[in-house]
Amino acid sequence: MCLAFLYIGSVCRMEINMSFATLKEITNLVEESGKAFWQVVMEDDMKERNVSAEESFETMRMMYRAMEQADASYDPGLRSASGLAGGDGEKLEKFRKNPNRLIGDFLAEVMEKAVKMGESNACMKRIVAAPTAGSCGVIPSVLLTYRKQRKAEEDKMVQALFVAAGIGEVLVASASIAGAEGGCQAEIGSASAMAAGAVSYLEGGSAEEIVHAAALALKNMLGLTCDPVAGLVEVPCIKRNVAGAVNAVTSSQLVAAGVRSAIPPDEVIDSMRRIGRQLPTCLKETGQEGLAITPTAVEVVKRLQNGD
Repeated sequence: MCLAFLYIGSVCRMEINMSFATLKEITNLVEESGKAFWQVVMEDDMKERNVSAEESFETMRMMYRAMEQADASYDPGLRSASGLAGGDGEKLEKFRKNPNRLIGDFLAEVMEKAVKMGESNACMKRIVAAPTAGSCGVIPSVLLTYRKQRKAEEDKMVQALFVAAGIGEVLVASASIAGAEGGCQAEIGSASAMAAGAVSYLEGGSAEEIVHAAALALKNMLGLTCDPVAGLVEVPCIKRNVAGAVNAVTSSQLVAAGVRSAIPPDEVIDSMRRIGRQLPTCLKETGQEGLAITPTAVEVVKRLQNGD
């Protein structure tokens, strides 16, 4: 895996050159070497880029800190150029502070941070594409909330990002992370699987538990279409980040309880690839079906075309 810390416009992106094509390859190496999941992934990066362990780790630390900075710089007053995004993160922050809610503090904050990150993306602020800009809220919302509420050390969070990156590498190699190629299952679904594996690691999960958490999360997202209103990464993308983030947390907890995916993790990824290929083009980021052609969406397009 080759990690490259890049800023492209407002987006910080992790570029990956693939070494692992299956999760089984990673878990086998973990078992054979006795090393942690994150170490196996980091050593692959070291080999691919010909860098030291310190250089590899510090590159990933920059990625984690960029997520923190993006979260801290959220501006509730900003609105996207379309007017479709902005301000909901502040509503969720107020909701989180209200004790009269059904969900606990952890998930309430995950929801809040996921929306804030998605809105920042829509408002052209700097975010981390993890793995894509459209799914930028999933991994940061889960990891930043975990660190805050569990008082985890930064190094541990960086290790969790290596875990997520290893899962992402397999998804890129064996399926897709692009909505235009595989539908939203490839974006939000991939991010959710990566986050689920990262949380499982943070909670002391074994390599087997990490990949099963990823599989459970991905299974819940199979078939998700990419049908953005007006072709913008705003509706329904931003709120789907919430679904992906919460799904990641609950999937990790299923594994912690002893639940496993009945379908092996790599077979789940293979299924996502096949489903993505079978999805019609109209449901893969073309704006030709789904939510993108509802009466309200058509009116939005007309308004934007008229410059209103």
